Amino acid sequence: MKSFANNPINTQEQRDHELLALAYFNKPEIQAVKEQVREYWLNEVKPSAEMRECFKWAFEEVMFGATIWALNQDPLYPKAITITRLSHSIDDKIIPGSRWGIDNPDSIYRVIPISGDEQYLIKGRVYKRRMVENYFTLWDKNMQTVGLLSGKDLHVDSDGCFTISVDSKPANGRINHIQSCPEAHEFYIRDVISDWSHDRPNELTVSRISNGVEEAPQSELALSKLVTDYMHKWALNTTRWNNQALNKPANDFSFTIDRDSDGALRNQIYIMGHFLLPDRDTVLVLDIDMGGADYFIAPITNVWGTSNEIKQANGCLNKTQMTANTDGTYTVLLALDDPGVRNWLDPDNMHEGILTLRWAEFINDQALDSLGVKSRLVKKSDLQKELPTSIKTISPEQREQALQKRADSYAWRIA
Repeated sequence: MKSFANNPINTQEQRDHELLALAYFNKPEIQAVKEQVREYWLNEVKPSAEMRECFKWAFEEVMFGATIWALNQDPLYPKAITITRLSHSIDDKIIPGSRWGIDNPDSIYRVIPISGDEQYLIKGRVYKRRMVENYFTLWDKNMQTVGLLSGKDLHVDSDGCFTISVDSKPANGRINHIQSCPEAHEFYIRDVISDWSHDRPNELTVSRISNGVEEAPQSELALSKLVTDYMHKWALNTTRWNNQALNKPANDFSFTIDRDSDGALRNQIYIMGHFLLPDRDTVLVLDIDMGGADYFIAPITNVWGTSNEIKQANGCLNKTQMTANTDGTYTVLLALDDPGVRNWLDPDNMHEGILTLRWAEFINDQALDSLGVKSRLVKKSDLQKELPTSIKTISPEQREQALQKRADSYAWRIA
């Protein structure tokens, strides 16, 4: 049996697509539109000095993310393309990062364009260690779910291989079937890597079943227009999503995202808010109840919708990376400087940002009533009396070792 790829998203199709995206990204006419979006977005957001500083790199990622996605929008020539990655290299070319849209650093996001009039086969293989969360979500053009298959319901053979059929007909006994419809636009596939060292995303390919009529791929002019349209849309959507948090009081985490819109999973719970640390001596303490969730993550994003430093620093923490209190709850400290506890969320030297806390994978898809987060600002001098006695501390040497282990556990994704 062929061995499982250590990096299943590092396919020839993915590499070719990223190089194609880089070529389009550097076109003078696309760069000109990108500069228009840059000016519009800065005027629209009116960022603080810190957010203006991170705009320098975050903007490039969002715009390249728009390019990656836009160039895989032909349902007659579909590809399974990963759309959110850190910067990496292909041969001698540097591929920009492509994070955007309040990304979840645990998730490998892949998209496949489809038409409700066509038939497709999605083939792949699961790793021997099955992921805690994996969904094949079929969207319409407005990111509304019109079809769904959970990885937990995926039938695989003895080698872990599977085939998913996609067409407008009912399953009629077919396993791994997703029924499409006239509104069907694309698959949005989430493979969630909870244990960065040991989890791997599914191997994945897609093919359209030809009806014998050959049609030309989208033209270069049409693709360029799509890229610039997506650049505008990515800025607009990010601002709209962020405003859900920015229009609420700082350090309040009581706003639950509507799970029937904007691509949110219906069986997840998202609580969103923005934090504001007044000074380096103040810590935001988050008391988190899992509510029976097998999966949880607390990622920091900036106002441009990208996560900050996630590989070399704790810009996000998931349930696997945190340590629980003795009562099963979790206490997380968001602070500019290391507070000496294991569950430290590092905002990358920024006093402000956005948190989109995600809970998922509940027994019988039902969260317990206890689920939630309580937040409070605490002075460093008062931390000892404010924190649970069971909270795990960490020395500077242990922190250095933990961060090195974190970086090593992420490295395969961009290898």
